[in-house]
Amino acid sequence: MEIIIVDNSDQVSTTAADVIAAHAELGHTLGLATGSTPEGTYRELIHRYRHGDLSFNRCTAFLLDEYVGLPKDHEQTYYCTIRRQLTSHIDIADERVHSPDGTAAHPGEAAEEYERLIARSGGIDVQILGIGTDGHIGFNEPTSSLASRTRIKTLHPDTVRDNARFFEGDESRVPHQVITQGIGTILDSRHLVMIATGESKAHAVRAMVEGPVSAMCPASALQLHQHVTVILDRAAVAELSNVDYYTYAFSHKPQWQGF
Repeated sequence: MEIIIVDNSDQVSTTAADVIAAHAELGHTLGLATGSTPEGTYRELIHRYRHGDLSFNRCTAFLLDEYVGLPKDHEQTYYCTIRRQLTSHIDIADERVHSPDGTAAHPGEAAEEYERLIARSGGIDVQILGIGTDGHIGFNEPTSSLASRTRIKTLHPDTVRDNARFFEGDESRVPHQVITQGIGTILDSRHLVMIATGESKAHAVRAMVEGPVSAMCPASALQLHQHVTVILDRAAVAELSNVDYYTYAFSHKPQWQGF
């Protein structure tokens, strides 16, 4: 696990965009997260595309998750969100942007088919991740199996409460079930890029990086992966014990190694 510490959220976005751009130029398969955490990274990628510095025309993309029961064209589906945040602004073919089918008559079967689709496509080369204040990744809430695959999950009440801001503050409008890639599915990605900013994420970041591997902090499973890049601002590292070492290690990293 490589820990990269930068001064602020803008630098987090720029650094994450550097990592994703390197994969995009190779036509790799991208795993995309939605929500507020990656928005700055997506803006930076769009900027580079518009200035002719980057192309996504050979890429395929898979979303981490989707609400169950929302119409596909609802503005808060992740199908619509990722197009609004990123993919409609770059040169990736829309039919190559895949997401779980939250409208399926049998969501459990749709989850299993999504898992198979990822496998048939050769797997995900680079997966963008954010972390919840309780340590969740995707919608894998605490106590999720560290070997879990794409499946239906019921959201924690705290997650419903947090996501109500996207539904005009009305918790009753937030779907309580989702289809999410499992932790085992996420760990199958060849490169994981975790981004976190702000003091509110500091406790979860500490549990992820320096705590024990535990289902109570699903993101701690990233310790088991051979290629993880964690990009943090100063506020998000407030509770880490080994900041000096992480800074030293990154500053002495050989240039040939890249991300």
